[in-house]
Amino acid sequence: MHTVVEREVELSLVLSPERSIPVPARLSYSTADPYAVRIAFHVTSDSPVNWTFARELLVQGVFRPSGHGDVRVWPTKAQGRSVVCMALSSPDGEALLEAPAPAVSAWLEHTLREVAPGSEPERLALDEALRELLGA
Repeated sequence: MHTVVEREVELSLVLSPERSIPVPARLSYSTADPYAVRIAFHVTSDSPVNWTFARELLVQGVFRPSGHGDVRVWPTKAQGRSVVCMALSSPDGEALLEAPAPAVSAWLEHTLREVAPGSEPERLALDEALRELLGA
């Protein structure tokens, strides 16, 4: 049995230093895929834009700059409030988003209670999958 931890948050898509727009999003974590977090951005299209990346990257990014390449995360202050910035890059474009740090931290703490750091391999049940695959 797998547990899913989700939270709706309102992110800010930063368009310029003076302008941002709200973007509703859903943070999602499943014990079936214990290394990954997912963020579904609910933009103007019928289907959300989904990003998946390492939970550890987000955990580290709450405290200090983390990641490189397609996903970078870091903490900062914006208009006097604590936020977690996420810079996302793909062949289709780039986005800078700000998430409220207290909401992200609370959600991450819940995921860490479900699967403690370092215990992820136990959740993957690789030995069972290999036995099944090999017919042992």
